[in-house]
Amino acid sequence: MDFSQLSESLQRDAVWVVFLNVLAQQVGLPVPAVPTLLLAGSLALGSGQLASILAAAILASVLADWMWYLAGRAFGYRVLSGLCRLSINPGSCVSQTEARFLRWGLGSLVVAKFIPGFSTVAPPIAGALRMRLPGFLLAAATGAALWAGLALAAGWVLRDEVQATIGLLDRNGGSALIAAAVVVVVWLGWKLWQKYRFQQLSVVPHITPDELLAAMASGQAPLLLDLRGPAMVAESGPISGATLAEHDHLLDAVGGWPKHQPIVTLCNCPEDAGAILAAHHLLKAGYLSVRPLQGGYAAWQAANG
Repeated sequence: MDFSQLSESLQRDAVWVVFLNVLAQQVGLPVPAVPTLLLAGSLALGSGQLASILAAAILASVLADWMWYLAGRAFGYRVLSGLCRLSINPGSCVSQTEARFLRWGLGSLVVAKFIPGFSTVAPPIAGALRMRLPGFLLAAATGAALWAGLALAAGWVLRDEVQATIGLLDRNGGSALIAAAVVVVVWLGWKLWQKYRFQQLSVVPHITPDELLAAMASGQAPLLLDLRGPAMVAESGPISGATLAEHDHLLDAVGGWPKHQPIVTLCNCPEDAGAILAAHHLLKAGYLSVRPLQGGYAAWQAANG
């Protein structure tokens, strides 16, 4: 691989390369944009070109965010559920993401670019929550300007070091590719290990919707913790007899519930991820009988339909 030729191509078409690279990353493709921004910053001929590259990065990022915003507004939480299913580790499910988004408000869009995995899911949440478009676009543009601006500025300040690194890579292209492949393999192995750990957690006994309905009709109904976010509850309606809960405040939701009495956790997550994690947290806290609802909210709806 001739890294010097890549540098020359980037210097010649920096605006378009940065625009397409950032757009591809922000729509969800696994292509990193920060290395391109660093290199583009180091190759910029002056403040005028830096400003053009920054504008291209902001425009691409806001365009991608706007597309996800419209998808979330049109299809609601189905978009976010789909994105969670694409994750190697489904533990970061819909309700957890929404709870953090609601807690941070517009600020979540400003910092989203700096949080791996949150950058793609924040815009559809904003759309599903019917956030006002002008505020959304302003926050998304501010976050993009900070993220891309810092990367470009770092490339400009460290341009001698970046160019020296490019020269080193050009002279040792084969070794660089091997090192990159090792990094990718290690990262993928870590993600697969996380998935394996989650699958081990999933072994916890579940309760079926029919079993839950029978238990709730009995004289000793379990405490049903609804882990869906507030906006999702508002969209699809509350569950009669359930207690709303957040992952970060599980013990507050449980309150003075006796530790020997049964608890059922419910979410609207891929693979019941949120309900399973909540069940494990409560079991570790000393509650003796905690079971996630098999199939989550969709199964509950079907059983009550």
